[in-house]
Amino acid sequence: MTVWFVPRDSAARSVGADDVAQALIDHGHSVVRTGSRGMLWLEPLVERVDDSGVRVGWSNVRPSDVTAQGVSDNFLGPVEDLDFLARQDRWVFQRVGVIDPVDAEDYLAHAGLAGLRAALGQDPEQVVETVIESGLRGRGGAGFPAGIKWRTVAQTAARPHKGDPSYAPAHKYICINADEGDSGTFADRMLMEGDPFCLLEGMTIAAYAVGADKGIIYLRSEYPDAIETMRTAIDVARAQGWLGEAILGTDLSFDVEVRVGAGSYVCGEETAMLESIEGRRGMVRVKPPLPAIEGLFGTPTVINNVLTMASVPSILARGAAAYSALGTEKSQGTQVFQLAGNIARGGIVESAFGISARELVYDFGGGTRSGRPVRAVQIGGPLGAYLPTDRLDVPMGYETLAEAGGMIGHGGMVVFDDSVDMAEQAKFAMEFCAEESCGKCTPCRIGSVRGAEVIDRIRDGVDAESNTELLRDLCEVMTEGSLCAMGGLTPMPVLSALDNFPEDFAPSARRD
Repeated sequence: MTVWFVPRDSAARSVGADDVAQALIDHGHSVVRTGSRGMLWLEPLVERVDDSGVRVGWSNVRPSDVTAQGVSDNFLGPVEDLDFLARQDRWVFQRVGVIDPVDAEDYLAHAGLAGLRAALGQDPEQVVETVIESGLRGRGGAGFPAGIKWRTVAQTAARPHKGDPSYAPAHKYICINADEGDSGTFADRMLMEGDPFCLLEGMTIAAYAVGADKGIIYLRSEYPDAIETMRTAIDVARAQGWLGEAILGTDLSFDVEVRVGAGSYVCGEETAMLESIEGRRGMVRVKPPLPAIEGLFGTPTVINNVLTMASVPSILARGAAAYSALGTEKSQGTQVFQLAGNIARGGIVESAFGISARELVYDFGGGTRSGRPVRAVQIGGPLGAYLPTDRLDVPMGYETLAEAGGMIGHGGMVVFDDSVDMAEQAKFAMEFCAEESCGKCTPCRIGSVRGAEVIDRIRDGVDAESNTELLRDLCEVMTEGSLCAMGGLTPMPVLSALDNFPEDFAPSARRD
């Protein structure tokens, strides 16, 4: 009986993958549900192994394309030979789209647990040093060296829950911020739906390295499929002895649970996330103390993004030197870029740092879906800068993008064609901040509201010169005075739109 591989990733399901899988079953075929390969414009992408042992695929499959012999139309040939995949360097996404996400044997058959076994063969201090030597930096946007954070937690003594003397045992936590709220980002979701054991393995390595015994994945409520997959994977991992007591027959004990957020964008900030997990409104904490020293319930806490932690197993398995050899001097390893917006070929591109935005948008993405010229690309989420087309040759890296006035953020890239109103996009940034602000600090809470009003006055031609100066002053106050990145980064898209597309702020340019 032929085995067919059909994605159960949310993106694939949204365009009929479940119906295709059922049609294959109805015609007598065996079906394995996988994650998505990340070529979202080809979904549902259906695969099988041909007579030579190679995975071949068919794109945009509909139930009506399925017969007793297989799939009739849109044959692609060997999937991994497709240019979009062949030019990538997949470390984090090496298994996504290949394996059944919650099949333990499938995970082991594709190098699963190799990183954890390597870690358990070293002293915890050596594991921390390996992560430091790899150059791994936070993939959530801040870019802080992951190993330095781990070292701080490792060197801080565990303590009981703050404010709860009855909770006597001392603890350290591993917290994963999976509150992926940036527009145009979906890599966390795809990893959790396509290779959840990879995230759990990374968390377990971190727990061994720093002496933690508890783990929490803070997952946004808007990702129901990811929530279900992660919880299933946790149950399977416990049954396999990969979580819980005496992991893989060692003295290591560590367990993980999923906590579901309630739709707050600001909970993507680490201390607001901690507040939410502790049962309070998600509001940003003043730092210090740093979460690495006094984090969840007052305990030393490692907080990493999904992609950061999911990078760890392959680093331990393949070695720090192999990972640090990728990318640039200050941005080492791979980044999972997400192509979205008005793009012909949207999806996931995992590549070494240093690739240009132009390569990503045109070579991988194929330009705009509308066929019109690209006018701007926003990199780094709704608080990222808008780059015009003459600045897309910038290498993708933390420092290089900062020098160009932008940030890499979570690796999201949203493409706009020449029909976009950039003044409207600038106003949207202020309105987004006003909507999502936790309200704790004045520059963010009030400045965002006033900012949208000032942009309207500029566009209406009301004393445009002085109001433009006022807008710049307001942006400076928000950047310097906000408690967290919510208000501090909102000026970035506003000023990049104002500086690079000033013509859109003239009254004659209004399109509403």
